[in-house]
Amino acid sequence: MPQPAGLLQERSSQPEGFWYTAKRRLLGPPLVNEDLGEQRLSKPLALGVLSPDGISSSAYGTEEILIALLPVAGIAAFTLILPMTLAILFVMTFVVLSYREVVMVYIRPGGSYVVARENFGPRVAQICAVALLIDYVVTVAVQISAGTAAVASAIPAIGPYKVEISVAVILVMAYGNLRGLKEAGRSFAVPTYLFSGAVMLMIVVGLFRFAFGNLGTYDPHTVTGAYSLGTGTEGIVSFAMIFTLLKAFANGGASLTGIEAVSDAVGAFHPPEGRNARKVLVAEAMILGLLVAGISWLAFATHATPRISGYPTVLAQEAQIVFGHTPVGQIFFFLVQAASMLILYTGGNTSFNGFPFLTSYVAGDSFLPRWLLKRGHRLVFSNAIIVLAVLAVTLIVVRNADVNSLVPMYAIGVFTAFTMAGFGMARYHHKKREEGWRPKFVINFSAGALSAIVVIIFAVVKFTAGAWVVVVLFVVLVPALIRMNAEYRAEADVLETVTGEQPPPPPQYSRRVMFVLVDSFDLATLAALRYARSQRPTSIRAVHFVIDNIRAERLREKWTRANRGVTLDFIDCPDRRLTKAATELVEREVADPGTHVTVILPRRSYSPLLGRLLHDRTADKIAAAISPIPRSAATIVPYDVPSRVKVLQQRHAAKAAKAAKKAAAATATAPKPSGEASGGAEAERILAAEAEVASDHAGTTATKTTKATTGEKAAAGEARVPVREKKKGRRPAPARAAGTSPIGEVTAPGKTSVEGKVRVVEVRPVESNSVLAVEITDETGTLTAMFYGRSHIPGLACGSRVRFAGPAGIRNGQPVMVNPAYELVAPGEAEE
Repeated sequence: MPQPAGLLQERSSQPEGFWYTAKRRLLGPPLVNEDLGEQRLSKPLALGVLSPDGISSSAYGTEEILIALLPVAGIAAFTLILPMTLAILFVMTFVVLSYREVVMVYIRPGGSYVVARENFGPRVAQICAVALLIDYVVTVAVQISAGTAAVASAIPAIGPYKVEISVAVILVMAYGNLRGLKEAGRSFAVPTYLFSGAVMLMIVVGLFRFAFGNLGTYDPHTVTGAYSLGTGTEGIVSFAMIFTLLKAFANGGASLTGIEAVSDAVGAFHPPEGRNARKVLVAEAMILGLLVAGISWLAFATHATPRISGYPTVLAQEAQIVFGHTPVGQIFFFLVQAASMLILYTGGNTSFNGFPFLTSYVAGDSFLPRWLLKRGHRLVFSNAIIVLAVLAVTLIVVRNADVNSLVPMYAIGVFTAFTMAGFGMARYHHKKREEGWRPKFVINFSAGALSAIVVIIFAVVKFTAGAWVVVVLFVVLVPALIRMNAEYRAEADVLETVTGEQPPPPPQYSRRVMFVLVDSFDLATLAALRYARSQRPTSIRAVHFVIDNIRAERLREKWTRANRGVTLDFIDCPDRRLTKAATELVEREVADPGTHVTVILPRRSYSPLLGRLLHDRTADKIAAAISPIPRSAATIVPYDVPSRVKVLQQRHAAKAAKAAKKAAAATATAPKPSGEASGGAEAERILAAEAEVASDHAGTTATKTTKATTGEKAAAGEARVPVREKKKGRRPAPARAAGTSPIGEVTAPGKTSVEGKVRVVEVRPVESNSVLAVEITDETGTLTAMFYGRSHIPGLACGSRVRFAGPAGIRNGQPVMVNPAYELVAPGEAEE
């Protein structure tokens, strides 16, 4: 049984990082996968939860029609609004009839995108995907801006701050959704029923007052801050009027947005899912139709005139004149405004549920980055929520939270999705040809055709008003998504080919070389050397690219003093292009087909912010350049500097405390030494501590340079030159054992016995075999012992003292022994 996340965290020995602690406090404890449940919706609850986006669009649809008509038609706009509303409701009827088929056939979430993908293929479906993504982003901006306008209609003093308020609302919504806000809760159904009831009451009261002749009207000529009124002298068939009517029809199409929300959540209904979803869809359409028709009729009856500032809204003006200025009337007026604000904000929040799921579907089809599939701290698609919030806030700031300037970017995406769904279902029925398919085909094809006409109208008449942005986004994003999918498919094809065949045998390299790139002698470098040794390669070489000669000389001194048992090569890099120098080094080494090279790159790990300030990620750049080279690999060895420094400080403090305790005990039991003796003992302790830090591996360090770091040039060739610095306090060389010969006297073939200190141990390739080469030295010379078929002999390590006996020969002027008898005289000792 899974334990609570908090309990799991408390038992973990890994401390929480700063960002995780902040996230935990802001968003709450993490949820486990078992908390990812699914809530089934009844029909009344589903109507309340899934309809806010669609029903709330009635709050500004009528106003958008009037904004297009008034500057040309003048007072006649209030008459023309009625047939325009009927035309919009006619289109809505076909769209709803089409989606009735969608929810019966496609129960899984996805709506229009799934319809387009199943009937036109995944590539064509990306047109629908882009349309829906744009729709969700603009929906947030439009709904929140309209909700803020509703608040400003009731409280005009906040009108100048509508941008700031809208941005704040979006940020609060994003925060709530990052915490795992459940949109299926009953509280989210309240605004739908409250708004529908309040506006229905307003329409009914308005009808009664109109019937009794006491419904007041506004005079558009005297309204301050309203849109300018045209003369109305244009003929109904003139080009200007036709263009205006098309623009008004396009604006009014915004009233139909959100109808597809039910098709995105069919799987959340109680069984039978399709039938219940169809009933809810029809109920939503009927409510939306009544509200749009009623609000348009009240605009015709009262001459409610839209304002340039966006507030008071047409709906607010209608509520004010219908309910009057009495105390009771004011209560109902504020009720309508509060209900409008709630449903518009709730409608905007639906995008925070739909957008992440849509991006996860598209990313699951490999048309969007796969990080959009990742669920976050609270089991929500956090990345998509953040992306949506950033885009919506940007849109509101750029468009000044003005609904009228946002609508041109709104309906193109919506009606493109309607078009794809209509044509997709028509194709489905044409292919299946089930019983009664012809009427369904006609309905869906008509819905697709009408929606396509609306898209074209929008793109033409609203092009300069902002529709061009959406057109450009379509032109850019659709090919971009298809291109991204091609990259993912190419990678998948390669993986499938590799995994589908018999795996090839692992490569057998006769020589494995490891380069440890050294920038400075520190703890990270030591960690990289330890890792390189653990891989047991043929040879290990430490490499420093010389950019600063003085710094290189200091590094050489530290390396020699520490005596790590690994050769440190200095390679000149006059142009300071470290990446180029590293790749050239690797390419030279892998020129031999039997050689594999691994480059070890130490990385000092700090906190993310501090790491960015202190380091330029050179290791990543070098690794990226080396990785494509055949028979080579780059390994970055991270070293957590703060934690390791803390550990070492604790160890040194413990040693110091222990030493102090022993010294105190010795002082209490022994006579006090003279000051000179005390100082000498202290000096010895200091020297011993320095020796312990300086070397934990035995052996003599050899260095080579490709360019002299002093005033003279280095000798030609790449021979290793042993460093033999006489140190104060070093033990004298042990006496030669009886029966052994000085190495320098081995000048001719024959049996002999020699003794010396191991200087180099490495595995060398010899034809198809490998040989362990052990180089020993004494004060007279150097000898190499070759052990064929061996890669490691216990005890034969740099710094150890050994005795070899057997036949000796001369190769290239140097004595060589092949598979000699060996005896370990003394193990390796750290340099003092």
